[in-house]
Amino acid sequence: MEHRHIARQSGTAFKLKRGQRLRVIDPLGEQVSDLIAFAEHDLEEWLSSGRTIDYANTIYVTAGHTLYSNRSNPMFTILEDQVGRHDFLLTPCSPETFKIIYNNHAHHPSCFANLAQQLAPFGIPPDRIPTTFNIFMNVKVAADGELTIDPPLSQAGQYIELRAEMDLIVGVTACSAEMSNNYSFKPIDIEIRD
Repeated sequence: MEHRHIARQSGTAFKLKRGQRLRVIDPLGEQVSDLIAFAEHDLEEWLSSGRTIDYANTIYVTAGHTLYSNRSNPMFTILEDQVGRHDFLLTPCSPETFKIIYNNHAHHPSCFANLAQQLAPFGIPPDRIPTTFNIFMNVKVAADGELTIDPPLSQAGQYIELRAEMDLIVGVTACSAEMSNNYSFKPIDIEIRD
């Protein structure tokens, strides 16, 4: 088993082989983690929020659901989910996020920048980073379609475990957006299991 500690407002990237399991753990509670994946042998294939939502017929994917690629191939199966609320609607926070939503024009760490930096050595440019699977993010949708970002429901030590259904390049962050994390930034732990 490989263990990685992702410091607050940072990220990592790695290869995950078919059949390996990825456990994303919230060690302290109320911390979002953005996850994205690309097919290791063809970077034109990536994790698709749209395909996944279409085939699951829900925006709240959980244990038993499959996460699909833009080519409708299974990329992950969710084996275990101790939290049950994640988001597949919103893009990773970016420098523009903080300018437009937070009116913050100073430098601010972001999931998009962290993913771009970590995925670059694998030949994945920033413009290829799509909407991420926002683990532990708690987004509610009102009847009129308005979105509300509430504090994550994850408690200290809770996790989600996914099995890779193909060889992947995976990026994972400890999210940097204030609203997503109840205005406190904490680390994320991951475990890779054979």
